Amino acid sequence: MKPLLAFGAASALTFALVACASEPPPPDPGKLAFDEKVIAVPGFVDFLLVDGDNVWATNATSRTEGMLEKWSSEGKLASVEMPRPCGTMAMAEGFVWQASCPELKVYKINAETAEIAAILDTGLAEPSGETNVVAGAGSVWVPSHEDGEITRIDPKTDETVAKITVAAGTAFQAFGEGALWAVASGESLLQRVDPETNEVTGTVTLGDTPGFLIAGEGAVWVQELGDGTVAKVDPESLEVIARVQVGDNLKYGDIDVADGKVWLRTTDDQTFVVIDAETNEILARVGRPEGSGAIRYTAKGVWTSAHDVESINWWTPASMSGAGGGESEAQDSAEGSSEGIATDDASTRTDAETEAE
Repeated sequence: MKPLLAFGAASALTFALVACASEPPPPDPGKLAFDEKVIAVPGFVDFLLVDGDNVWATNATSRTEGMLEKWSSEGKLASVEMPRPCGTMAMAEGFVWQASCPELKVYKINAETAEIAAILDTGLAEPSGETNVVAGAGSVWVPSHEDGEITRIDPKTDETVAKITVAAGTAFQAFGEGALWAVASGESLLQRVDPETNEVTGTVTLGDTPGFLIAGEGAVWVQELGDGTVAKVDPESLEVIARVQVGDNLKYGDIDVADGKVWLRTTDDQTFVVIDAETNEILARVGRPEGSGAIRYTAKGVWTSAHDVESINWWTPASMSGAGGGESEAQDSAEGSSEGIATDDASTRTDAETEAE
């Protein structure tokens, strides 16, 4: 994901330039492969949240206006108009919690009826939109002030239960492995917040421009945007135990973790990358470069968004023989393979190996 810059023809031109600059890796039918279904979404579709078999997506129509939309693989199910929704949203108590950048507020939206239930005046640490609201430990967590503040909300009462002091510029969050994890990108700092005490209990110095992160599969995984790496952090020792070199950079994209794998949405070279969470090996490079967007894993398939080409994409596992499915095959023949697969044993290194270099 990246800041909102342009719409329509300008966005398409941006995608075309990116696509020409870097060809996707060739397919390898012996590894993971996916069939792709492309769903046209006019506007600037970006952040995603899984809701059963469906997905919520932010869609900005201008710098001040937009919609939060609910999609299935067959089409749009619901739409909520609001001042430009921005950042990753959370699900808690049957409601979607979505930030609005122009208002610096958080909207509470009924996931069943798509009706606005409340609007909370929380403030936002990063009003450009590169931020996220997360849920965990019975709470909703919002990066609420650029000076370094996270607001903790009770989703049942909508009341603020704590304001937590963190490093200035903290805007990226994830909840998992027993804690809230928050990144201050300008400080290259990962912070662990104890949900029992609402205090920062440890920090980790990261690489160039850390961004979106996810916690799960026994680690905290952080995009290091300027280095093109994913940092793997031990949640107990707070040590960087490995780095996976994915590309020249990771500006901007998104990250998820599930099923023993890290799912990384990239801007260059491919649509997304799959990393083995235990061995740190890159298992697959999938799809065409489509500019920035989001990614969310489900047990049935993987959702990605691509605002530069105005689409949501639904990826389902293909047969190991490499035989693709209808739409994906047709697109492959016209544009080159959408099953870009490559393994890269040399892409993973431990800190000890890095120091030796």
